[in-house]
Amino acid sequence: MSRDVERFLDEYYRLTSREPRRVDKDLFETVEEVFDSATLRALLELVRRRVVYEIKGAVSAGKEARVYWGKDFERRDVALKIFLTSSAEFRKGIVKYLEADPRFSGKVPSSTRKLYSLWAKKEYSNYSRMYRAGVSVPKPVAVYENILVMDFIGSEGVPAPLLKDLDLGLEELEALFENIAEDLERMVSKARLVHGDFSEYNIMIWRGRHYIIDVSQAVALDHPNARDYLLRDLTNIVRFFRKRGLDVPSPDELLNRLWRG
Repeated sequence: MSRDVERFLDEYYRLTSREPRRVDKDLFETVEEVFDSATLRALLELVRRRVVYEIKGAVSAGKEARVYWGKDFERRDVALKIFLTSSAEFRKGIVKYLEADPRFSGKVPSSTRKLYSLWAKKEYSNYSRMYRAGVSVPKPVAVYENILVMDFIGSEGVPAPLLKDLDLGLEELEALFENIAEDLERMVSKARLVHGDFSEYNIMIWRGRHYIIDVSQAVALDHPNARDYLLRDLTNIVRFFRKRGLDVPSPDELLNRLWRG
């Protein structure tokens, strides 16, 4: 085990009054790609702030981030999305969403680590705006450096299924489409945001309700490409529901309903 992990665990046990456990050591030994020294310090700060009590294990692994199941100090489930600051592969893709966004204009750092920290803050900000606007998203809890904490959608470490993986009847699909369309309208008219990467791959279904996830790339309406991104989002979701046999409005019809310029 690295010295960084040992120091982290010593302080973690002190802050949480927990007894050292072998499983904690195993977890951090096997995920060094994610838990570098700076990320360990960020995680420890979230423990100090009593945001995160325990981190259990990975539930989702992508090229840009890992999502972990954890517990807060009230033992409620939380999700920790940890961006991989060692990955420079997605820098260009990230920068294009930041540079033209008035909220972040002139703030794009040259450091990959700082860039992902800003990206995490952007996703937290987007979730917060959507949540306040009544959009069905996981409730954002906190963000620090490259770690975003939010409500865990699922149970006992098992995340809720994605829309793409479910076999729903036409009545369920029809109700779901209307709910999603209403949420997109709230996102645009109240949160003043466009998702920018919307599809059946980032909609979770849990206990009869949908949750929109992965909103880091969402842009404000005054982003020069906001309307084009919205049309792309609508095209994706219309294509999905039509493939499932539902008669839904065209992307252009939905765009006229949602976009006010």
